[in-house]
Amino acid sequence: MRIAVLCDIHGNLPALDAVLAEVDLHDVDAIVVGGDVVPGPFMAETADRLRALGDRARFVRGNGDREVVAAFDAGTPPETAGESRFARFTAWCAARLDRAQRDFLASFEPVVRLPVDDLGPVLFCHGSPRSDTEVITQITPPERLAPMLAGVEEPVVVCGHTHHQFVLEADGTRVVNAGAVGMPYQGAAAAFWLLLGPEIDLRRTDYDIDGTLELLRATGAPDIDDVMLHDSLVDPVTADAVARFFEDSASG
Repeated sequence: MRIAVLCDIHGNLPALDAVLAEVDLHDVDAIVVGGDVVPGPFMAETADRLRALGDRARFVRGNGDREVVAAFDAGTPPETAGESRFARFTAWCAARLDRAQRDFLASFEPVVRLPVDDLGPVLFCHGSPRSDTEVITQITPPERLAPMLAGVEEPVVVCGHTHHQFVLEADGTRVVNAGAVGMPYQGAAAAFWLLLGPEIDLRRTDYDIDGTLELLRATGAPDIDDVMLHDSLVDPVTADAVARFFEDSASG
């Protein structure tokens, strides 16, 4: 098995299309989408594009996917979603899904397990194997990481959620972050993903950022620059900075 791993797309359809075009060149056996397909500007179109992948794709549930489904079910209008920019953004996204798209997001699995050529069994999760909100970064210390990996038998764990690529070794387990397709914290405006088998290949795909920013802003998504675009595609924050931020938040 060779597997392409796409995480944290966040409704950035141009980024997804660019990555899928590159994936098609690598003769993969499966695609694992590692959570947070949404929220994002083109969430309905992104859900439809991924659903069209059919049986060769497996889907891990991210906290963003779960929160959008909950917002859809609650039916809260964006203008009454509260003072949080993220709550308004999530409600706006949920209001643009239909029932079939909502049900597709709700069908995502907490974790996926698949074998990979030369790497053996791999566990795919979003935040950590036990939670879609826990953070693992490139500088997560062993004492914080160990409880998150307790009971995991696979030698490789692939996660997303913190939007930066890394390979972290811990007591015989390799933890790999695939990076973010649509909202990277990588110090560069591009799409980041992972190719597994026979090696761990952290990938970058360049695409038309200026044109994409114009398209994403034209959707009318509320607070889109503050919530999504500025730190990822306009003035990209570095992986080192975001890792430090997440670790400080986790330990605080």
